[in-house]
Amino acid sequence: MKRIILIICLSLLMFSTAVFAQAGTYTVKSGDSMWKIAVKHEIGLSELAKANTQIKNLALIYPGQKIAIPNIDSIKELETEVIRLVNIERSNRGLQTLKQNWELSRIARYKSQDMIDKGYFAHTSPTYGSFFQMIDSFGVKASGAAENIAQGQRTPQHVMSSWMNSPGHKNNILSESFSEIGVGVAKDSKGNLTWTQMFIKPL
Repeated sequence: MKRIILIICLSLLMFSTAVFAQAGTYTVKSGDSMWKIAVKHEIGLSELAKANTQIKNLALIYPGQKIAIPNIDSIKELETEVIRLVNIERSNRGLQTLKQNWELSRIARYKSQDMIDKGYFAHTSPTYGSFFQMIDSFGVKASGAAENIAQGQRTPQHVMSSWMNSPGHKNNILSESFSEIGVGVAKDSKGNLTWTQMFIKPL
């Protein structure tokens, strides 16, 4: 079963070729932190922690220590392809293309995984609250934001077709209100994909 849903929220209070960081093993350098390493490799801190269960205290790492970097390139490729297809749709209509925001993609990936883990399909998460609250809690500040979600589509082309055939989702994709995009994909135990698109106008 395939499902899609959208929401848009504007705050009145707050005015391609994919290149991925290499997975494998990273050697900690002086001044590093787990957060800095996560940012360097454009992955979430929780993803990094999950790949390094031997580290009991994420605040305590030392130079020379080996950190496993999880390989999520196949997921990132799906996400980047969706963004490429979005920008094709926009370019074909003379609209400004959207800048890919890896931090927003990371948040969108968390949202997709949360929907799988918690068994819901909605914009309000029992874990993170509304999607606008979610991006704010992750430190991404925006004066406007929108979200599209979908479930069951097997390819970027398939999910984009679903969204573009839905007037509300299409409006988000083609909106001139936003300048940046993040896309997050997560896969359940049966291999089914859940997709999240997030659009923002940064502060």
